[in-house]
Amino acid sequence: MSELINNSEYRKNKLKELIKSLHEGRDFEEVKEQFQKEFGTVSTEEISELEKALVKEGLPIEEIQRLCDVHAAVFEGSVEDIHKRQNEGIVGHPINVMIEENKAIEKVVNEEILPYLESYMEKEDKTSMLMLRVGLDRLWEVDIHYSRKENLMFPYLEKHGVTAPPRVMWGVDDEIRADIKELIKITSQPQVDKDELYTKVINTTKKVLDMISKENNILIPLLNDTLTFYEWIKIDEATPEIGYCLVTPKKPWKVEETEEEVEQEEIVATHQNEVEFDAGRMTPEEINALLNTVPLDMTFVDKHNNVRYFTQGKERIFARPKTILGRNVSMCHPPASVHVVDQIINSFKSGEKDHEDFWIQLGDKFVLIRYFAVRNNLGEYLGTLEVTQDIKPLRELQGEKRLIE
Repeated sequence: MSELINNSEYRKNKLKELIKSLHEGRDFEEVKEQFQKEFGTVSTEEISELEKALVKEGLPIEEIQRLCDVHAAVFEGSVEDIHKRQNEGIVGHPINVMIEENKAIEKVVNEEILPYLESYMEKEDKTSMLMLRVGLDRLWEVDIHYSRKENLMFPYLEKHGVTAPPRVMWGVDDEIRADIKELIKITSQPQVDKDELYTKVINTTKKVLDMISKENNILIPLLNDTLTFYEWIKIDEATPEIGYCLVTPKKPWKVEETEEEVEQEEIVATHQNEVEFDAGRMTPEEINALLNTVPLDMTFVDKHNNVRYFTQGKERIFARPKTILGRNVSMCHPPASVHVVDQIINSFKSGEKDHEDFWIQLGDKFVLIRYFAVRNNLGEYLGTLEVTQDIKPLRELQGEKRLIE
């Protein structure tokens, strides 16, 4: 039997059986006991391969997402931790930042939310409700924590072929975001159903704490195993653009410039010649400045569905860190909206459409989002251009303006 257990294919199939049996309603503790008896320990790579195998077999992302909690319950305390903790003690390193933020998030849940929830259930007083609302507002900062994970770390996992776990985790992140928003809305109302409030707070905070466990025990070891030193440098450089959740590192993570960085800079330096257009020519510096000056957010996705470029104007509507460059566009959207993006691009590729427009209310902005098929002189599809603009100021224009103020 031990020879079979050491066989990777057998282990993978056995793990799939256990996960599927849980999904079908088998008792958690019963499966956990069987898992510990037959395996004892499982590597993060096997978890990743398991999820990828389930996706390849046709199990929808939504179903994989439901199994994420199952994974955490079964694998808790059993993920191999050899050579996985090398970045945790380095102040300012993205891994250490994630761990410290998770400690702060857990503290908010246990010290700033749950005690005041219990207090409100007993007294139904305004002070407890106010403090509970403050705690929920603080908890909303997990949006920054999740955004950094999704936009800076997931792209590099995907470049290394690890795609299923990020998609699953992103879906759960979005569920947590929606739950916290709903709780903030509920606690803003003059009348509150306290039983409903209690249930929703308990369920939401449990999801948040479960996500901390998944990040610490599954994602972080996977990141440490997969990403290169140079990739961590790029993540660190892009981190300030998204920001920090609840805590800020006492000092930045400083590293010496690597040979790979120097080589990258030399490559860029060799492409400083002028670019000729149908009508005129400009230097790369001029082109970059011009595109960043246009009062629009523009993103170009090539014919292979990879993000190749986006503008970086002063007022950007949606955050786009540089780590998404080269990323498949379907990986840049939450699972719930991926099918819309795919439908638009497929209609462009087939020639059925040349553009598609959407408009949404985003806070105090009225945002127009336009998609255009980019084609060459022969009509061949080269990619898709996304143009985003806050048109609220334009909608408010009246009369005429003919003079300089």
